Amino acid sequence: MECKTTLYDTHVKYGGKMVPFAGFLLPVQYGTGVIAEHMAVRTACGLFDVSHMGEILCEGEAALDNLNHLLTNDFTSMVDGQARYSPMCNEEGGVVDDLIVYKIRDNHYFIVVNASNKDKDFAWMMAHKLPGAELKDISAGVGQLALQGPKAEEILLKLTDKENLPVKYYTCLADRPVAGIRCIVSKTGYTGEDGYELYMEAGKAPELFEALMEAGKEEGLIPCGLGARDTLRLEAAMPLYGHEMDDTITPLETGLSFAVKMKKEDFIGKAAIEAKGEPTRVRVGLKVTGRGIIREHETVYANGEEIGITTSGTHVPYLKCPVAMALVKKEYAVPGTKAEADVRGRRIEAEVVPLPFYKRTK
Repeated sequence: MECKTTLYDTHVKYGGKMVPFAGFLLPVQYGTGVIAEHMAVRTACGLFDVSHMGEILCEGEAALDNLNHLLTNDFTSMVDGQARYSPMCNEEGGVVDDLIVYKIRDNHYFIVVNASNKDKDFAWMMAHKLPGAELKDISAGVGQLALQGPKAEEILLKLTDKENLPVKYYTCLADRPVAGIRCIVSKTGYTGEDGYELYMEAGKAPELFEALMEAGKEEGLIPCGLGARDTLRLEAAMPLYGHEMDDTITPLETGLSFAVKMKKEDFIGKAAIEAKGEPTRVRVGLKVTGRGIIREHETVYANGEEIGITTSGTHVPYLKCPVAMALVKKEYAVPGTKAEADVRGRRIEAEVVPLPFYKRTK
């Protein structure tokens, strides 16, 4: 049996097409369709229910040491209100999950993990936590809305004061009123667009969703589903767990070296990553130059040689072309390299291009 977020009835009211995802029934799209939702986020604003994501508290006198032990990034220099992205590795250097840590205050961290990995992540953290650190899974009590697009700030300012909105990317402000509802307001979007995430008591999510929809009428705000969330993140070349990374793929292979602090004294998986040395395969972007669409799990060739496998791929609405991401042998990762993907026995021509495919103009 799939779970429902507190917004299930709201999605049905707005015409959401509900599908099972990560143990929940969620809207894959609304009546407007994926392309319209994608374009709304790029040009105006879209509203996503991401209440299915997992939230975990890390507290106690050893909270900081615990994070540095469990995760590849370094959290030592974090200040209150800062957010930091990090992979969490297994002993072999593969990725258990990727997540975001928010520092609310000293010894109090708010961690957001992928929905499909929530139980696995919490069990892993509990099995490897340090004495003096406390972990608590609070997912069931937390709702999360993501307001994404160039008009997001304009809409939110109808419901709260400017001082309640974080200014810098990867920062947050805790316990702020939005439409009279206390929220953590953050700025860590997964669409490649400007925007905010709002974390509130789960039961308050429908009220806040309606307030945002009402406030965003003039700005063209529409509700968006899982379909647009995926096309937006692919267009912005943001890696997704289970695609660009998993238990067998290291964070260095998928291009996350910025979040792997090898100078840190230790973390789970560090020795294995060191032992592997420089990655022999890396994540690249592929732009389709032939006819057809490249999907995930398709073999990539160059000069007749098998060089890797695609991890995500589709037609992206804003750029109006098919693209894919792939893990390929490092020597073939040079932009301009001609490649082919085998799609059900047919070779589709592509070219290695720099990532991200799309980057918003500020």
